Amino acid sequence: MATLQVPACVPSPAEDSAQLKKAFEGWGTNEGLIISILAHRNADQRRLIQQTYAETYGEDLLKALDKELTSDFERALLLWTLHPSERDAVLANEATKRFTSSNWVLMEIACSRSSHELHLVKQAYHAKFKKSLEEDVAFHTSGDFRKLLVPLVSAFRYEGDEVNITVAKREAKILHEKIKDKHYNDEELIRIFTTRSKAQLNATFNQYNNEFGNAITKDLKADADDEFLKLLRATAKLLTFPEKYFEKLLRLCINKLGTDEGALTRVITTRAEVDLHRIKEEYQRRNSVPLDRAIEKDTSGDYEKFLLALLGHGDC
Repeated sequence: MATLQVPACVPSPAEDSAQLKKAFEGWGTNEGLIISILAHRNADQRRLIQQTYAETYGEDLLKALDKELTSDFERALLLWTLHPSERDAVLANEATKRFTSSNWVLMEIACSRSSHELHLVKQAYHAKFKKSLEEDVAFHTSGDFRKLLVPLVSAFRYEGDEVNITVAKREAKILHEKIKDKHYNDEELIRIFTTRSKAQLNATFNQYNNEFGNAITKDLKADADDEFLKLLRATAKLLTFPEKYFEKLLRLCINKLGTDEGALTRVITTRAEVDLHRIKEEYQRRNSVPLDRAIEKDTSGDYEKFLLALLGHGDC
């Protein structure tokens, strides 16, 4: 369930564009006005605002925002204003670059989006970067990480609820055998993780737990220093319990010494229109502190106001 709050009566894209133009004029930028508009429009409405702004004022809205804003607030607002598939394409491209590389971001995009959404991301990647996401991931990763990530970003999983219990039992045994022998990069293990539907994987992981007495994520904790194993474990969690994956990510990026604004921004901007309400509930359950209060404590200024608005905070 989303946390984004859109007013019952939304102004036209022309009215919103005029208000945004007004926010950029004068001696200082009116950040509050920008937040009041863009933090309360859905993806389709934001796209129409971008189109209308460009047609009316002959300027790209994203470039205008880039000129007027700074720091973490700028990054968050620019990412949010993008259409979700374009945003994911940008994040994925950054994750393949030398100084911003992140196997985790690539895994996150591949595993938390639907098959249709991932297909749209790959189309947006083609259009923006003139190459495929798969080729960039293959070129910029290596070894076991490449072996896992390329099929993850290439996947087009079945999205229905139908499962085959016979297959689940058989593949639970395969997974247990490979994990017991520490063959974490085995082709069969990778095949199961990267091709089976999320419903089928959930059934397989349940069979694993019932048959062998441990959650698969627990058995994948054998070596705390193995980075590939950490990624594999996170893949299993994200494919079956996304709210638990994102709760832990938020907990780590907020509670550690110094906030990880990059991860915080990514989670809030990518999940606000999807399942941020469930993530908030899981955060409250796990930490006994509301997520908005944790963010208030660790952020400030317009960046804080913007994140709280996307969280559905009543005052923003």
